[in-house]
Amino acid sequence: MKTKNNDKKRTLIPSVQLVPGMTVEIGNKIYRIESSVKVTAARGAAFIKVNLRELLTDKVFEKNFKPEQEIEEVTMQEKIIVYLYLENKKYVFLDIEELTQIHLDQTIISDKADYLKEGIELKASFYGDTVFAVELPQFLELTVMKTQEPQEMGLMGASLKLAHLETGAKVEVPLFVEVGDIIKIDTVSGEFVQRV
Repeated sequence: MKTKNNDKKRTLIPSVQLVPGMTVEIGNKIYRIESSVKVTAARGAAFIKVNLRELLTDKVFEKNFKPEQEIEEVTMQEKIIVYLYLENKKYVFLDIEELTQIHLDQTIISDKADYLKEGIELKASFYGDTVFAVELPQFLELTVMKTQEPQEMGLMGASLKLAHLETGAKVEVPLFVEVGDIIKIDTVSGEFVQRV
């Protein structure tokens, strides 16, 4: 293994050592390894077939490497950031380590925007000064702002109704949940957990 010298931690490794979960840089883009398989052909040289997920676009594609081809592994730095507000279609966060503001596009936040409210802490994956991904806490407590009864939704006899939360998210909740209640939501599944 060889290490490059600069402010970002990088290591050159042979492609046979690629495993799912690793982060690599290819052509100035950052990817996460989704799968890696050594393929041996009846005739011809073996190769490594890798599924890569580009971290900025979340697109997955397949690429083949020679077994000893060197790939640049990169180490992502994780930091805690706090959501502040939305400004000009950018989400503004505070890096609590460096006390600096970070502005992120919708492409990085994606569907997590439905759960953002002022003061929520997220885990951000940085490479250099660029944020490639954010992760919400698994559970959040949010206030119910409005509910739609099952009959309003055309669902007679249903045991759930739709609740609109303070962040704009919509979630199905039991009939006993009322406007003003604080409920716990699983941000991974988007489901109601309990009334708090």
